[in-house]
Amino acid sequence: MKLVGLVLCIVLVVVGFNGRWSAEAATNCNPIQLSPCATAILSSTAPSEACCGKIKEQRPCLCNYIKNPRLQKFINTPNARKVAATCGTPFPTC
Repeated sequence: MKLVGLVLCIVLVVVGFNGRWSAEAATNCNPIQLSPCATAILSSTAPSEACCGKIKEQRPCLCNYIKNPRLQKFINTPNARKVAATCGTPFPTC
C-alpha cells in the first residue's frame, strides 16, 4: 500500500503544479498537499487526522483539481468523496 501512495505522489509531482489558481489566492493550492490522503483514497481505509486537515485546507482548490484532466481521476472518485465526508468536509459541487 505504501507503493500505491508513493506512486500517487510521484504522479502528482510529475504532473506538476501549474501555478496558483486566482480564486484560491489565500490558499496554497498544491495537489501534493493531499498526499496524506493517498492511502485512504486509493484503498478505502479511514483517513488520518493529517489527511482530514489537508482536505479541509485544500477544499477551496478541489474544483480546480477536479477540472484538471490529470488529477480528476484521483480527486473525483467515490473514495475521495467518502474521505471528504468522513473528514466532515462537504465535497464541492463544481
